[in-house]
Amino acid sequence: MSKKVRLSSSLRVYLFWPVILTALLLCMNLSIYVLDKKAGYVMTAFVLFYFLIASCVYFFHRNRIATELVRYAMDYGQVQKRLLKELALPYAILDVDGRMLWGNDEFMDIIHEKKSARRSIATIFPEITQDIIPKNEKDEVIYTSLDQRNYRVLLRRVVAPSFEDDINWQFYEEGSAWDDKNSLIAMYLFDETEIMALQKENKEQKLITGLLYIDNYEEALDSIDEVRRSLLTALVDRKINKYMQGIDAVVKKLEKDKYIFFFQHKYLSVLQSSKFSILEEVRNVNIGNEMSVTISIGLGVNADTYISSYEYARAAIDLALGRGGDQAVVKDRDKISYYGGKSISVEKNTRVKARVKAHAFREFLEAKDKVIIMGHKIGDVDSFGAAIGVYRIAKTFNKKTHIVINEVTTSLRPMMNRFVGNPDYEEDMFLKNDQAKEIIDINTLLVIVDVNRPSYLECAELLDYTKTVVIFDHHRQTNEAIDSAVLSYIEPYASSTSEMIAEILQYIGGDLKLKSIEADALYAGIMIDTNNFLTKTGVRTFEAAAFLRRNGAEVTRIRKCFRSEISEYKVKAEAINTTEIYLDHFAIAVCVGNDVDSPTILAAQIANELLNVIDMKATFVLTEFGGKIYISARSIDEVNVQVIMEKLGGGGHLSVAGSQLENCTIEEAIDKLKSTLSTMIEEGEL
Repeated sequence: MSKKVRLSSSLRVYLFWPVILTALLLCMNLSIYVLDKKAGYVMTAFVLFYFLIASCVYFFHRNRIATELVRYAMDYGQVQKRLLKELALPYAILDVDGRMLWGNDEFMDIIHEKKSARRSIATIFPEITQDIIPKNEKDEVIYTSLDQRNYRVLLRRVVAPSFEDDINWQFYEEGSAWDDKNSLIAMYLFDETEIMALQKENKEQKLITGLLYIDNYEEALDSIDEVRRSLLTALVDRKINKYMQGIDAVVKKLEKDKYIFFFQHKYLSVLQSSKFSILEEVRNVNIGNEMSVTISIGLGVNADTYISSYEYARAAIDLALGRGGDQAVVKDRDKISYYGGKSISVEKNTRVKARVKAHAFREFLEAKDKVIIMGHKIGDVDSFGAAIGVYRIAKTFNKKTHIVINEVTTSLRPMMNRFVGNPDYEEDMFLKNDQAKEIIDINTLLVIVDVNRPSYLECAELLDYTKTVVIFDHHRQTNEAIDSAVLSYIEPYASSTSEMIAEILQYIGGDLKLKSIEADALYAGIMIDTNNFLTKTGVRTFEAAAFLRRNGAEVTRIRKCFRSEISEYKVKAEAINTTEIYLDHFAIAVCVGNDVDSPTILAAQIANELLNVIDMKATFVLTEFGGKIYISARSIDEVNVQVIMEKLGGGGHLSVAGSQLENCTIEEAIDKLKSTLSTMIEEGEL
C-alpha cells in the first residue's frame, strides 16, 4: 500500500509545483525591493496574481487533470489489450494444470478446438505434459507439430499477485516466493516450418564422398576365359554406373578397379534402406566366371569440409577392406555403420603384401633394443603360436624378447610347458603384466598378435609406454581400433595369425632357422583356428603348413598336446545333450564349465561339434567365466556369424566369431541372442 501512496504523492507534488514556485518569485521580489521600491511594488502585485492563478488551477482543475490521466491510462490499456489480441505471434495463457485460460487471435486460429484446449492444452499438443510445464523461473522449450506445421513452443511461468492485493503488478518484487495459486503459464508458438524445411533442404543437398573398390578384380578375371574378360569388366562397370545414375551421382573411374563418386545426402537413406543392393547385383554377375566379383564401398558423411568427407571415405573403405570386403561402410563422424559382408572372404593368391610387410617389420625391429609380444586375454593356441613365431624373428636379430601371458588355459598349457624350463629359452621369456610394465620403455617394439581391439589386449596399458606398435591379426576390424600402430598387417583372408607369421618368416631374412617346437606351436595355431583344416583354408594355408612341416613340425606331437581330460568330455556331452534348436536352424547350448580351467575354449569346441548336425546353419555356445558371458559362434557358409556377434558387441569372421556380455545372466544373454536372430531374419539380414 505504501508504494501506491508514494505514487499518489508524487503526482500531487507534480501538480503543486506552480504554487511552490511562488516562493522563488517572492525571493526575487525582495531582491528588487533592495534595488528599487517602485519596481518591488509592481513585482509584488505580479507575484500575488500568479499565486492566485496557480492556486485556482491546483484546487479547481486537479480533478479534471486526474480524470484525463485515468482516461489516458484506460485508452492505453485498451490499445495494449488490442495489440496483444491481434499480435502476429501466437500467444496464450495457461493455468498451472495446463488448461488454456486465454489465447490471442493467432493462437485461436491455429488450434481450432477451443473447448478441448480449455480442458487441457495436451489434447492439442500432446508433448505439453504436466512434467513439461515449468515449475520455476526457468523456461521450457519443446518442439511440436500441428496441421503439417512445425512449432517451437516456449513455456514461461509468470507469477501474478493475488487479486485481493492492492499492490500494482509492475511493482511486484522479483524475489517473492513462487505460488501455484497465483501463477500463470505464458505459452508462445514460433512457427519454424520454413526454417526446418530450409535446414532439411540444406542437409539433403550436402555432398557425400564415396569410394568403390572391386575387391578381387585380378582373381575374378583369372577365373574366366580370356575372351570373356572384357565382357565381365564391361558388365560390372555398367552395373556400377547404372546404380550411380539412380542416385544422381557423379562417378569417376580412377583405376581399373577403383571408383570415386559424389551424391546428395538425401539419397543416403535410399542406399541404407536397400542395404546397398549394388553389392548383391555385382556379386550376381556371372558369365561363366568361377569366382564372383565383389566390391567394397566407403562413404564419408556429415563432414565439415569436402577434404574431411574424402578422409572419412578413405577411412571407411580401409575398414571395409580390412573386414574382408564385399560390404559397405558408412562413416558419419565418429559413428560407423556396416552393410553387407555376407560372402566368404576370398584368399589372395599373391604374397606381395606379406613380403612388403615383412621388410617393413624388419626395419622397425632393427631400430629397437627390446621386443615385447602380446596377444589377447585368455590366450589361445593361435595367439601363442604367432607370438612364438615373432619371438624367433626377434631372437634372429639378437633382440631381448618377452611374451606377455597372464592366464594359461588347459588347452595352452601342454604347448607352453615345452618352452618353460627349456634350456634353449630364457627364464624370463614369459612375463606377467606387472613385469612387462617394468621392462617396457620408449626403445621397445610392442608386437600385438591375433587381436586388433584395445579392450581385448592382454595388457592394454602397455600401449601408453611405447610409440612403436606393430599389429599382426586375421580378425576383421571394428570401430574399436589401435590408433598408435606404426605397422598394421590385418588380413581377414588368412585362416589364422599363425599362418600370417609363417609367411613373414619366409621373407624376413637374417638366416632365420625355426626350431621344431616353434614350428609345432605355429602349426598347432593353424590347426586350431581352421578346425583341423576344415574351415577357412586356402592355398596359402597349406603352403604355410608345408613350410612348417619342412621345419620340423610333427602332427603326432601336436595331437598329443590337444588331448582332453575326461571331465571336459563330460561337460561337452552335457552341453550337447541340453542344446536348444531355435528357429529350426540355430543351435544354442550352454557350457557349464565350473570345474574346467578353460570353459571358453571348451565352448568353441562344442560349437564346432554342433556344426556336424544336419540343417544347422549356425551354432552358439554360451559360457560364464570371469564375471562375463562368453558366446562362441560358428557356421559353415550359410550364415555370417560375425555380423550377428557384432550386434552383440563382438566380432570375428564370417564362420568363426564371438562376443562378451557384461552385467547379465546366461538366461538374459540367451534372450538377447534370440531377439537378435529374430530381428535380423525379419529385416532380411540373415
